[in-house]
Amino acid sequence: MLAVTAVLWSTSGLGIKWIDWNPMAIAGTRSAIAAFVIWAAFRHSPVCWNRASFCGGAAYAVMMLTFVSATKLTTAANVILLQYTCPIFVAILGVIFLNEKPSLYDWVTISFVGGGMLLFFQDQMSAGGVAGNLLAIVSGMSMAVMAVSMRLQKDGSPFGSVLLGNILTFLCGLPFMFEGSPGVGGWAAIVALGCIQIGLAYVLYSIAIKYVTALEASIITMIEPILNPLWVFLLLGEGPGLWSLIGGGVILMAIAARYIIPAVKSQTATS
Repeated sequence: MLAVTAVLWSTSGLGIKWIDWNPMAIAGTRSAIAAFVIWAAFRHSPVCWNRASFCGGAAYAVMMLTFVSATKLTTAANVILLQYTCPIFVAILGVIFLNEKPSLYDWVTISFVGGGMLLFFQDQMSAGGVAGNLLAIVSGMSMAVMAVSMRLQKDGSPFGSVLLGNILTFLCGLPFMFEGSPGVGGWAAIVALGCIQIGLAYVLYSIAIKYVTALEASIITMIEPILNPLWVFLLLGEGPGLWSLIGGGVILMAIAARYIIPAVKSQTATS
C-alpha cells in the first residue's frame, strides 16, 4: 500500500507545475476534493478525536501549503528531495513520542541525509529558489510530525488527521481561489490531483500506517522522490542543478542502503 501511495504522490510535481494558478488556491482546491474522497472511503468508520489527531491534521495542512508553494518557487526535484529529509525529523520525534529508538543504521542514514540536504544550497539560485528550498524543508518537518501523529493513532482512526488536514488546507486556500481561474485543463488536473494523487493515496496511507513504524513509512515511500522529478523532466523539461542532483543522490542512496544492507545481512545469517 505504501509503495502504491508513493507512486500516486509522485504525480504532484507535474500536476502543480502544469496548473497556472495561485499555489494557495491549488492546494486548497485539491484538498477540498481529497477531503470528500477520504470522507467517502471512511464514512462508516468512527473517528476518535484527540491531541494526536488534531496535531496531525495541523501538520498535514502546513505540509500541503508549503509543498505547493515551494513547487512554484523552485524545481520539483528540489522540493520533493528536500521534503524527504523527513526521516531525520521522524527519527527524533519517534524517540520522544513513540519510544521507537533508531538503530545505528538509522543514525548513519540521518547523517548522510543531512549532508545531502546542505548540498542543495550550493547551487546558484534566485531568492525565490532559496525560499522554495526552505519551504520544502518545512514541508519535510511537517510531514514528520504528521507521520508520528498518525502512528500514535495506530489503534484508532489515523484517517481523521488527513481529513482534518485537508479541510484546514481548503480553508487556508479559500481566500486565494477568487484570483482568476486555472482554465479547463487546470481544473481537470486539480480534480485528478484531489481524487487520485491525494484522496486515494491517503486512503491507502491511513490504512498502511497502522502496520509499520513511522520511520519505515517515511523510508518506504522514498519511491516518490525518484519518480516525481522524472515525470516533470520527461514532460516539462525541468531539471535540477548539479549540486541538487548530487545532494539528492546522496539522500536516496543513504536511505536505500539503510534497508538493503540489514536485509542482506539478515538473509546471509539465516541461510
